[in-house]
Amino acid sequence: MPSAYKRILLKLSGEALMGDDKYGINRNIVEHIVVEIAAVTQLGIEVAVVVGGGNIFRGMKSAGDGMDRVTADYMGMLATIMNALALQDAMKRNGLISRVQSALRIEQIVEPYIRNKAIRYLEEGKIVIFAAGTGNPFFTTDTAAALRGMEINADIVLKATKVDGIYSCDPKIDANATRYQHLSFDEAIAKNLQVMDATALTLCRDQKMPINVFSIFKSGALRRVIMGENEGTSVSS
Repeated sequence: MPSAYKRILLKLSGEALMGDDKYGINRNIVEHIVVEIAAVTQLGIEVAVVVGGGNIFRGMKSAGDGMDRVTADYMGMLATIMNALALQDAMKRNGLISRVQSALRIEQIVEPYIRNKAIRYLEEGKIVIFAAGTGNPFFTTDTAAALRGMEINADIVLKATKVDGIYSCDPKIDANATRYQHLSFDEAIAKNLQVMDATALTLCRDQKMPINVFSIFKSGALRRVIMGENEGTSVSS
């Protein structure tokens, strides 16, 4: 059965990398995520990843606690670079070739983001990990995922979370919460369902970039999304 997509942009939140820990990087969780990614690369899928940094530092929270917002956001970007390096290290141990490209220039440890080079890496079968968000304060890594997905001509943006889709309300709080199988962008924005931030959603809507929200902790879920099966929640025009 052919896959539904050829090139994907996978958005990993920093919180996903810490698993059930209170903070930091859970090695077992990172290994699990890498195994899931490896399974889809074996199908010939080209994979790019945008990683968040909330497991190490949350810029918006620190800004709310009194830190200068721009300073806090730059610190959050540095946290995403740490996560990207951890992800790359785990990929190397699992036989995957990856490249980290950063929107901030730290050339001793990561490459600067260059669109054409990123696309070439993908065409060569390498995984590209995008770090440091957009490189600009006031923009989230969700927005970075939408932006990078469009720049590399991805077929879809996949947001990997701790829950298996988008629900009418928090399923951990309300047992009657129901999972949406499909939403339009306008519905997701109007209902304020916290799929992605409004900037990212609007960008994807305007450029007709579909999104799928699914649980990265469900074994095989990423592969099922790639194969077009009923997994997670799809958001499209």
